[in-house]
Amino acid sequence: MNTTHVLKQVLLTEKSNKLSSDYGQYTFEVHREATKYQVAEAVEKAFKVTVTRVNIMNIDGKNKRSRQGRPSKTSAYKKAIVTLKTGDKIELL
Repeated sequence: MNTTHVLKQVLLTEKSNKLSSDYGQYTFEVHREATKYQVAEAVEKAFKVTVTRVNIMNIDGKNKRSRQGRPSKTSAYKKAIVTLKTGDKIELL
């Protein structure tokens, strides 16, 4: 897989902001078939930092209901939490 297609977007939540400020961990939505090694390579290439660890989890879609009462689901996705070497930082905003 091409490293430019691995990272989809940065996930910015209260929890991910706390992880980044306290522990140097950043959260990304990644391609469904991406591996830990591909995610680490893509982050290092895109942001010029050193990755020490990658944790990946598959997030299932949540159940929703429409106005007519029909059940549906949000899209499932894969999330990666990337830990950087001490002193490295990614400027997101």
